[in-house]
Amino acid sequence: MNALQFRKSYTILLLGVGVIVLTVLLAPAIGSTPVRFNELWQYLQGQEETGGVIVFQLRLPRVLLALLVGGALSVAGAVLQALLRNPLATPYTLGISSGGALGAVVAIKLGWVVTLLGFTSVQLMAFVGSLATIILVYILANRWMAFSVYALILIGVTLSFFFSALILLIHYLADFTQTQQMIRWMMGGLDIIAYPQLLGIFPVVIVLLLYIWRLSASLNLISFSADIAATKGVEVDTVQKQTFVAASLLTGSVVALSGPIGFVGLIVPHFLRLLIGPDLRFLIPAGALWGGVFLTWADTLARTVMAPVNLPVGIITALLGGPFFLYLLLRRKQ
Repeated sequence: MNALQFRKSYTILLLGVGVIVLTVLLAPAIGSTPVRFNELWQYLQGQEETGGVIVFQLRLPRVLLALLVGGALSVAGAVLQALLRNPLATPYTLGISSGGALGAVVAIKLGWVVTLLGFTSVQLMAFVGSLATIILVYILANRWMAFSVYALILIGVTLSFFFSALILLIHYLADFTQTQQMIRWMMGGLDIIAYPQLLGIFPVVIVLLLYIWRLSASLNLISFSADIAATKGVEVDTVQKQTFVAASLLTGSVVALSGPIGFVGLIVPHFLRLLIGPDLRFLIPAGALWGGVFLTWADTLARTVMAPVNLPVGIITALLGGPFFLYLLLRRKQ
């Protein structure tokens, strides 16, 4: 990386930090119900003002979750695209999302009502489903002579179709209310969140992000050529396994809270590569910042475009991501 590209990367990172701060300040103030500054000030002084409750108890947790989920999905997308050497890979390529969705719909169908450390039964089962999928993909991929990225793709896609079939079966057996809950969860949303859940998931996401960033230099070499990486002293098989597990856990952790929100891990990494290049040492922190910004403003649009109706943010990202995905396919063919 030359000096100009180095300065440009740092500029993008610093700009991202500034935009994150502005986003946290501005996004909670936007919504179908207007709020006044004096209401916020009075709420902070201990008075139960409606505007303060809306901003600090409803909108701010949603904004913070969007920053967390968007950043995690963006980083997972960037890392898996490098690991699989496929620019069209997403955080859901390996079936993690389908496994989480299966866990969630099972909890809804069985009517489980359990709360553990502030997390609902649906969120807990979604994480269990994602974790079980990670373990299953890992075990099956290891049955090959070596840990193969091609095996990961094939196994992940196969499991995704299989889990989707099971989800359809559960849908068919569910009643109307259960089906509505299942469909709503699978659209992806950020509206059901509280501060205890944020505090529970925040350290997990941060630790996984830092761990993935620690592998970035080795992963850069592997994404270019596994053989060259091996000659440079990189333990290719070990790094691939660690990257797969960390990126999958990162995806499963946030999907358990938000449901599957598509295309964030595809759109943001590609735009950032155009700006700062493919170096994961910069792409990972930039993705964590700008992925959060992207999802937060997508969710803000979802909250306001058909106000007072709150659309699931997964609809907005799908409407943006579908055409973008087709563009990438056509560009790749050319």
